Amino acid sequence: MKITHLLKTASNGLLANRSRSGLTVLGIVIGIASIILIMSLGEGAQNLILSQVQSVGSKTIAVIPGKLSGGISGMMASMSDSLKIKDYEDLKNKSNVPYADTIMPIVFGTAPVSYENEGYRPTIFGASAFFAKIFNIYPTEGRIFTDEEVSSYADVAIIGSSVRDELFPGGGGLNEKVKIRNKNFRIIGILGKNGSSSFVNFDEAVIIPFTTAQQYIFGIKYFNRIIVEADKEADISETAADITRTLRNNHDITDPEKDDFTVQTQAQAASMVGAVTSIFTLFLALVAAISLIVGGVGIMNIMLVSVTERTREIGLRKSLGATDRDILLHFLFEATILTTLGGIIGVALGLSFSFFVSLILTFALHLSWTFYLPTLAIILGLGISALVGIIFGIYPARQAAKKSPIEALRYE
Repeated sequence: MKITHLLKTASNGLLANRSRSGLTVLGIVIGIASIILIMSLGEGAQNLILSQVQSVGSKTIAVIPGKLSGGISGMMASMSDSLKIKDYEDLKNKSNVPYADTIMPIVFGTAPVSYENEGYRPTIFGASAFFAKIFNIYPTEGRIFTDEEVSSYADVAIIGSSVRDELFPGGGGLNEKVKIRNKNFRIIGILGKNGSSSFVNFDEAVIIPFTTAQQYIFGIKYFNRIIVEADKEADISETAADITRTLRNNHDITDPEKDDFTVQTQAQAASMVGAVTSIFTLFLALVAAISLIVGGVGIMNIMLVSVTERTREIGLRKSLGATDRDILLHFLFEATILTTLGGIIGVALGLSFSFFVSLILTFALHLSWTFYLPTLAIILGLGISALVGIIFGIYPARQAAKKSPIEALRYE
């Protein structure tokens, strides 16, 4: 029997039970759509996070307290107090880190900020004037604070756009005074809408000199981060090595395994983030793929029911000359057509949903989100859906092919 004839008869058999065929293929549709959606959004999230990491600059090196590792212990280590003022002073010494161009300590946390009857709880970001260059964020109104204001523990602040909207609903705010932990700060700069940058949402931040933040806001004598910018990209590796050597000398560390800090270049950070997001996306896709197995079992079940219902048809076709191979291919084609059709619909729905979600994230949440077309996932999705039809359709097809024509014609 010709393949074209088999395809036609298989299609006619499915069209004879449209409702059942539609419900049967639903599991495949959901599985493929979920995989496409997860892969597309996962790649979009990875691109967004990597762009935030890379926005800091390729010559930037982050010194993080604690030894970063996987799990809860690694996360807690990153919040340790191992980076002291002496470390910052020694890193500024050119004899220790000769290729360091600029060094900026960072402290951060949250604290209530108030103006008259208005209140807000933003991120308090303590830094030096270097923050504007390193994060490429400059006030649209006013100015950034100076090195002299940093060294003199000045009570000046730069606020993000969301902070301004909350504290000054009618606009303004420049040169006004806000209260942070019972201390008055004069607003010398207001940032435009920037969104998140390197995991900090500057729209919801108040930026003050790190000295003031340590002394009056957080009451600490350590740093949450130290950012170092090398003079040129060729010196990044050597600068990172100089930083590591200096901190080990300061902390009396001879065994690298006992480091209480992490020196991370932007290339390393991007690689780590990319690996984590890729593994997470793959894990979610595998979870979604379980629905394909469920859908395949459903198809096998329905095909077995169909074989039983059409027993007399099978007997009649065999009596008219159809071979076991013809019967097997007929039912196998039905299963494969169902799953392939489900794959096509699933791909279309998955792409539509991911595009719609991308629009929401871009325009409603103001994220720099880009829609990603997962070509490999589409190809794999269609291929896997066809394979599911073959795997879960082969048993019902063989059961149909093994039926005796005489017994089949006698079946009631």
